[in-house]
Amino acid sequence: MLFTAEHAMLRESLEKFIAREITPFVDQWEEEGIFPAKDLFKKLGSAGFLGINKPEAFGGAGLDYSYGVLMAETLGIIPCGGVPMAIGVQTDMATPALAKFGSDEVRKNFLVPSISGDYVACLGVSEPGAGSDVAGIRCSARKQGGDYIVNGTKMWTTNGTQADWICLLVNTDADAPPHKNKSMLCVPMNSPGVTVAPRFHKLGQHSSDTTQVFFEDVRVPQANRIGEEGKGFTYQMIQFQEERLWGAASHLRAMERVIKATRDYAGSRKMFGATTLDFQSVAFRLAELETEIELLRSLVYRATQSYLAGEDVTRLATMAKLKSGRLSREVSDSCLQYWGGMGYMWESPVARAYRDFRLGSIGGGADEVMLQILVKRRDKSA
Repeated sequence: MLFTAEHAMLRESLEKFIAREITPFVDQWEEEGIFPAKDLFKKLGSAGFLGINKPEAFGGAGLDYSYGVLMAETLGIIPCGGVPMAIGVQTDMATPALAKFGSDEVRKNFLVPSISGDYVACLGVSEPGAGSDVAGIRCSARKQGGDYIVNGTKMWTTNGTQADWICLLVNTDADAPPHKNKSMLCVPMNSPGVTVAPRFHKLGQHSSDTTQVFFEDVRVPQANRIGEEGKGFTYQMIQFQEERLWGAASHLRAMERVIKATRDYAGSRKMFGATTLDFQSVAFRLAELETEIELLRSLVYRATQSYLAGEDVTRLATMAKLKSGRLSREVSDSCLQYWGGMGYMWESPVARAYRDFRLGSIGGGADEVMLQILVKRRDKSA
């Protein structure tokens, strides 16, 4: 995949935005356990960053997905994992299905303000008893007149305490099989019957608010459904392709950032008359990890190229997601070791990376689920 001058302009513009509007405030947001999503997303939307590959008719730039991957990769320079994650939910997790399959009316009501940054979006798929097992969700929506009546709960909802609407996956047919009984709804978070729990206190990703959302007899117009009834599982699987590619791409420069900080620190840390970086084992290990990152980048770019060609990239996106989760853990663990005692301090950048990266092997489908998908696809092609 070749980047053009237009890609370079986007990267430079986003880097300047991050340096001005995000990086100076990250430590404060991490300490507070939340960042001002409504304020930041409005700035991102005004700068054109929330609809890069969304339709121009609804306020997007209409660019191809390679620009979205470049944006995800560039977000990795933010010195924390929580803020990039929150932005990724807005651009690549809660809105892809809406942009592709939503009616003009529902896109006008929910996609347009999400692209402009006037709305903060969140995604409602995981539940207390159904995380990676999407087919096992129990949240339901029954028809009543021109509405759906929604009952259930959603878990691990990023942006949930600040969101204006939720892209909600629900069961709409109790008699249909689990892969054909689901639909996707756009539900305003201020709807009567929606209750949001206090944000969770997590191991990492501190500046990203995550919560549980409860739905009790919530009335949602049927016009708020995304696409066809019963196609929600399919839509979410398609949406997962972008989510998992985003996850892998967003780790690339983030891992490189941690390695650079480690090399800088190791180059100034003296041991036995030399710097830590002078030890061949340390220098070689960092070079080896950088090589692994470049290999992952090649996989991400290959998957993106295939996606642009209209191919099903479930296998490649799953591989990229699996590898990025494991490699980021390896990078942060190795780098923390070379910081010595300072790496074990809560406020050190490598300790933050160690905490933040750990989610990569859990969120968006655990490593074990990724392996299960790959085994099933191998068996089908054998």
